[in-house]
Amino acid sequence: MQAFAYGLSTGFSLIIAIGAQNVFVLKQGLKQQHIFWVCFICALSDSLLIAAGVSGMAKVVSDFPQIVVVARYVGVIFLFCYGVLHFIAAIQNKDKLALGSEQTQSLFRTMMICLAFTWLNPHVYLDTLFLIGSISIQFQQKALFAIGVILSSWMFFFSLGYGARFLLPWVQKAQTWCYLNLGIGVLMWGIAWRLLEH
Repeated sequence: MQAFAYGLSTGFSLIIAIGAQNVFVLKQGLKQQHIFWVCFICALSDSLLIAAGVSGMAKVVSDFPQIVVVARYVGVIFLFCYGVLHFIAAIQNKDKLALGSEQTQSLFRTMMICLAFTWLNPHVYLDTLFLIGSISIQFQQKALFAIGVILSSWMFFFSLGYGARFLLPWVQKAQTWCYLNLGIGVLMWGIAWRLLEH
């Protein structure tokens, strides 16, 4: 069980950092739109990458570092454009929390954005394939370690998505969404800038 507990704590320590994917999950939770599928996609994607990292996929990626380089620059472009959309939304200041309004995005579009946040983020490859894959080597029961990390991912994303409803009293006004959109836009550009520096 030591491997499982270590995997659980390692997973939480890596995933809890504020990132573009977490912000997207939080926003969908606040808007109460497609929460289950957003959390499911994020957790399932993490599970696949963690399993790949523990099973030795890290060596393949290290032999072909171009994978991470391509993901980095595509991710920068995506984050920049997504940030622009939030700046525009902040300037227009029309967002507000209204369930069933015309602002509801289709499930398909939401899933595509969610997949982009997950798979175009080079940090996810570094964390899951390299870091978690490297840590798992020290355990004889690598499967238990992987299960612990994977469980932390499922717990975190579903807690973040469904826990966002407790913030609803503070996000009922359009002005709040203006500030939120500005903050998200700045964060997206900040993450994109950090990716360019690496």
